[in-house]
Amino acid sequence: MSESTGASLGSVAALDPSASEKALARTRNWLIALLFFGTIINYVDRQVLALLKPTISAEYGWGDAEFAHFASASQLAAAAALLFVGWIIDRFGVKLAYGAAVVCWSLAGMGHAVAATVSQFVTARVALVAFEAVNTPAAVKAAAEFLPIRKRAMALGIVNTAPNLGNIIAPLTVVPFGVAFGWKAAFIVTGALGFVWLAGWIAGTRRLHPLPRAAAAEGAPLRPSYAEALSDRKTWAIAGAKAITDMFWWFFTFWLPDLFNKVFQLSQSELVGPTALAFAMAAVGALTAGRLFGVFLNRGQSVNRARKTGMLLYGLIILPIPLALTVDSAWTAAAIIGLGLFAHQGFSTNIFGFAADAIPARRVATVMAIGAIAGNVAGFGIQEATGALLTAGIGYAPLFWAAAVAYLSALAWIHFLVPRIVAEDEA
Repeated sequence: MSESTGASLGSVAALDPSASEKALARTRNWLIALLFFGTIINYVDRQVLALLKPTISAEYGWGDAEFAHFASASQLAAAAALLFVGWIIDRFGVKLAYGAAVVCWSLAGMGHAVAATVSQFVTARVALVAFEAVNTPAAVKAAAEFLPIRKRAMALGIVNTAPNLGNIIAPLTVVPFGVAFGWKAAFIVTGALGFVWLAGWIAGTRRLHPLPRAAAAEGAPLRPSYAEALSDRKTWAIAGAKAITDMFWWFFTFWLPDLFNKVFQLSQSELVGPTALAFAMAAVGALTAGRLFGVFLNRGQSVNRARKTGMLLYGLIILPIPLALTVDSAWTAAAIIGLGLFAHQGFSTNIFGFAADAIPARRVATVMAIGAIAGNVAGFGIQEATGALLTAGIGYAPLFWAAAVAYLSALAWIHFLVPRIVAEDEA
């Protein structure tokens, strides 16, 4: 028990082992809550720009092509940051690295409001997305290092609902707030949320210590290298799957409000409801992935079969997404797109689980950073493609058809490189 709870719980364990277990359970639940709310803040901060695009574009004179270049440049900044993120988290620990990143991205978010020129605004944006890149590798690292496999699966599902809730909360709060108090005030208030979260992070993670499987790697190199990670086929499986699927997440995150505006002629206020509906359905998808994995394990399936069966189901669910462009109602389109986002988040949660289960804990952040780099580079490509398609008058249809087949393609890629997923806990 002392290895997994740490000295801080040792005296309690000596007096009452059940009390120690309850204290450890509370600490782990608090960790999940912190990762959940940290990810919500991450997505609220990044959504402010997309939601207030009409107002900000009018002030700076941006059109679709300019906005696409701006969005793609942000993704390149995230990809560049991720070259160092995984190594930093694995080297200095998730507690320090994640807390510092939240402080930095909160300051960068607030910096948008004080930017006096377009170049200063762009600088603030690049800093924001660069520091926000820490979020996903840090969350997966924390789950792998501090949570047992069954709790880890559900935790990753819960945490992966947070981007969607952030994308729901943002339009319901940021748009009315920005209309009432101005877009600069929206950046200041959302940035300030990070400092509230930081207090909980410092207080809530002091008693957390790595699980025995994570601590057992003490004889391994303390500084995980990219060469070590890239020599593992599992890394390439994760990176490829992230590239194939994440590009569509970034596409919908950046362009969904604009799609409702252009295709269905909704005003900035009218598009709030359909946007919130789509991302609400995505949140449910992440939760079902964690639950479904547990159900499959309880039925005696291996980790390999449970993960891949879940991915297959979500890959089939997204197939009808092109129908969203054939309907007359924005709400019907939002429901169809929401079903696709439901599938994306379910599939994505299984990728996170695959990494947390099968990659050694000491380098899981490095592997997730490599995966996130692949996803952001692919996101850069789809942002540029979207701008080009819209400017040429072709519209959104090719992107929807590509999204429909992407997830089954990603599953095929994973199965080709890793025919059998074996969790560290199974080995």
